[in-house]
Amino acid sequence: MILTDKQILAEIDKGNILIEPYRRECLGTNSYDVHLGKYLAVYESRELDAKMHNKIKEIEIPEEGYVIQPGTLYLGVTEEYTETHAHVPFLEGKSSVGRLGIDIHATAGKGDVGFCNTWTLEISCVQPVRIYSGMPIGQLIYFAIQGNVVNYYNKKANAKYIHKTDRPVESMMWKNQF
Repeated sequence: MILTDKQILAEIDKGNILIEPYRRECLGTNSYDVHLGKYLAVYESRELDAKMHNKIKEIEIPEEGYVIQPGTLYLGVTEEYTETHAHVPFLEGKSSVGRLGIDIHATAGKGDVGFCNTWTLEISCVQPVRIYSGMPIGQLIYFAIQGNVVNYYNKKANAKYIHKTDRPVESMMWKNQF
C-alpha cells in the first residue's frame, strides 16, 4: 500500500518520516518531491573495479547550471535529508525530468526501513542537458510494511551508507566480501 498525502503527514507528525527541509508545496497526492543538491561527482577513472575503492571527483553546480553529457555516470545528491522508520521509501524520477532524457537512478530506487540520509542519485542522460541545483529531480513514495522489522538499516553492522552527508557517495561495493 502506498501512503497518501494525508498519511504521509500523519507519519511525519508521529516521527516515522522526517524530511529536512520540509516544504508543504512539495507534498503531492501520494509522494513528496525532492530536489537536486548543489554537488555532483564523477569517477576519476573511466574503468571501474567492483573490488576496489573507485575515487570520485566532486563538482559544485554553478548558478548558471551544469551540462551533463551522455556516456558519463554522474552521482548527485538530494537537498533533502530523510529518515524513514516504519515504511519502505522508493525514489522515482519526476516525469518532467524523464522527458528531458534524464534517469536519476540505475538500480537504487528503493530505500530500507531505517534509512536516514540524503539520497545519492545515479544520474545519466541520453543527450546533453543543463541541470540546476535546487531543481525538482525526483519524488519519494512511501510503502507500508507488514510485520515487525528486526534489521533496521541504520542499525545494521554492515550498513555502508549511514554517515550523514550533503554530498554524493561513491559505490562501497568494495567493502563486500565476494
